[in-house]
Amino acid sequence: MTSHLSNGATDGAIKGAQDEVSLQELPKSNIFTSNLPPDDAFKTPSDSHKAPRANLGPRMVKGAIYTYVRPEQTEDPELLGISRTAMRDIGLIDGQEKTEEFRNTVAGNRIYWDEKTSEGIYPWAQCYGGYQFGSWAGQLGDGRAISLFESTNPATKARYEIQLKGAGRTPYSRFADGKAVLRSSIREFIVSEALNGLHIPTTRALSLTLAPKSKVRRERLEPGAIVTRFAQSWLRIGTFDLMRARGDRKLVRTLADYVAEHVYPGWDSLPAALQEPSKPTAAEPSTGIPADRIQGAEGVEENRYTRLYRAICRKNALTVAAWQAYAFTNGVLNTDNTSLLGLSLDFGPFAFLDNFDPSYTPNHDDHALRYSYKNQPSIMWWNLVRLGEAFGELIGAGAQVDDTDVLEKVVSEAFAPELIKRAETVIGNVGEEYRAVFLAEYSSLMRARLGLVSEKSSDFGELFSELLDTLEALELDFNHFFRRLSSVRISELETEDSRKEKASIFFHAEGITATSGVSESAARERVGAWLSKWGTRVREDWGSDRDGEREKQMKRVNPKFVPRSWVLDEIIDRVEHKGERDVLKIVMTMAEHPFEEEWGGDKEEEKRWCGDVPRHGRMMQCSCSS
Repeated sequence: MTSHLSNGATDGAIKGAQDEVSLQELPKSNIFTSNLPPDDAFKTPSDSHKAPRANLGPRMVKGAIYTYVRPEQTEDPELLGISRTAMRDIGLIDGQEKTEEFRNTVAGNRIYWDEKTSEGIYPWAQCYGGYQFGSWAGQLGDGRAISLFESTNPATKARYEIQLKGAGRTPYSRFADGKAVLRSSIREFIVSEALNGLHIPTTRALSLTLAPKSKVRRERLEPGAIVTRFAQSWLRIGTFDLMRARGDRKLVRTLADYVAEHVYPGWDSLPAALQEPSKPTAAEPSTGIPADRIQGAEGVEENRYTRLYRAICRKNALTVAAWQAYAFTNGVLNTDNTSLLGLSLDFGPFAFLDNFDPSYTPNHDDHALRYSYKNQPSIMWWNLVRLGEAFGELIGAGAQVDDTDVLEKVVSEAFAPELIKRAETVIGNVGEEYRAVFLAEYSSLMRARLGLVSEKSSDFGELFSELLDTLEALELDFNHFFRRLSSVRISELETEDSRKEKASIFFHAEGITATSGVSESAARERVGAWLSKWGTRVREDWGSDRDGEREKQMKRVNPKFVPRSWVLDEIIDRVEHKGERDVLKIVMTMAEHPFEEEWGGDKEEEKRWCGDVPRHGRMMQCSCSS
């Protein structure tokens, strides 16, 4: 697995219980609210706290990145589940979930701010906008998410912004109620940790709390819930979209400075200009460039804001490559759902593919298939171009980015053509980098999933593309194919007949069900032909007698369990309607450790959830309603 696929938390968090602390002892900060401008209506925590909670509802907020707002109280909350991995990554000692402090905090009933002294950290909700389904949607913001504080893991020094989703109305709730239903909360709780378990960059989920007295109206009346989630940053492209739409040049620069200095490790951590922009490469660029250094040839000079833009684009290229390699489909990849750190963010109608169908979208409202699986790489770039537009003046200014005229005045008519041309050229060049990084990472991940060690240029066409075409034509399950392939021995592929015989392990339990009407014999022949090519490549890399070693390596990157839509629906039904609780603990253990063979639970249930997807449960869709 490539080094990219890590959130930088789990590896360092396993240092021992002596480095873990209680929630009370956990170091907390508010770097975000200390460095960025608040809502003018509530400039201080006291201003917000003294206001009736009803006064903190929807309205337009300008010139600000956030509003101080406290969670609504939750009556008789019930903690339904936690992620053990998340507890460790934050730095919390085992057993904290049993304390009243923990339970009250994750239910929104405790904040770390003293009303009498006005000391501590007051919660906030972010202001942002976004393009939704390609159209400008105006001000959006955290309509039901409220950040409590930033935490720092004492051992790893990883800092996270801890946030409650479903905690009540904010100025950004628009016409909504600020609540989250149990159904969607269970989905986000599980998939956040499942993606982390797959080593795909993602926001995380610490806990799930039921709000039994909260009845939330969606398509029907549903129980409410709160997910306590965390991320290195919740900033997104939509944050810059709103500043640009409002012509707030100063705030665009202020926020960009904050992102470089506090979200990324600093200006000198950002990737430098390529030596040959006309020859984009996936190789990691050098770093260590001082903030005031200008790079590049005349006409395409690159300043620090170009380096920041490059960093954001490259991170998102890596993440969308991982989505494609593991068949994760976001379902609603708007700019307000696109992270500045390349994290999988804000889970709505997501899904992992069952049968391989590139045109599949889990969002039943996406009639144009804008956010289908096959479109994700291009849509991500579309979103990043919107970010480029927000950065356009800063990028286009080149060496003059800190001149008084650029800082304080509208760009002159004389300078505008040069600025625009430079910005367009630089953004186009970064776009070629994005493509190169995506293709290299996708190829690396696919090669690992196929158990290959060496790189051959012919792999993409002869192995990757042919495999995907075969999976699509025969309507075979994507992730099951790779896990089952891991156990295939080279000796089983010696003859055409043996390859055809082996092909059946990739078929559904009821055989070939492709709507094209392809026969089983034709399917065996096609899969067998691909297995012949794969076997040849495996022999090149491993020889003929290292099946056991190769199998172990492949199973470390090919999950046995992913949270399929049908499994999530079953979990929701059992928790919401049948009152079960242990089932959440079981599925979270599997989600956090997806590459295991078994998890110490009910073996028949584990086998069912990891087995063939029931025909009625394949390629399910759901709505954005949550």
